[in-house]
Amino acid sequence: QVQLVESGGGLVQAGGSLRLSCAASGRAFSSYAVGWFRQAPGKEREFVAAIGGSRGTLYADSVKGRFTLSRDNAKNIAILQMDSLKPEDTAVYYCAARRGVGYSRQSEYDNWGQGTQVTVSS
Repeated sequence: QVQLVESGGGLVQAGGSLRLSCAASGRAFSSYAVGWFRQAPGKEREFVAAIGGSRGTLYADSVKGRFTLSRDNAKNIAILQMDSLKPEDTAVYYCAARRGVGYSRQSEYDNWGQGTQVTVSS
């Protein structure tokens, strides 16, 4: 098990950038895949990006080319760099982790952070 804490959310204008961090406690972080999900008001939580294992890095079509997910295993963190933000990116962003390969399905993850709010104004 790992404990996850997200940070870096905030308010930004459309076209701007934000950098979200997911800090993990516990051992063997490198053996975990990390996923980012988001939930907008009134909508279901959806997949954003995942990294880890043989599948490399996955992105939702809606963020491909604008968001970049990376990780630093020595520091136990995963970074979601969000550029060219749009108002429709407004949501609570959650970091999740699972042992092994990264997937886009939420049900595959058994460790979750508390979420961080991202608001993009038009």
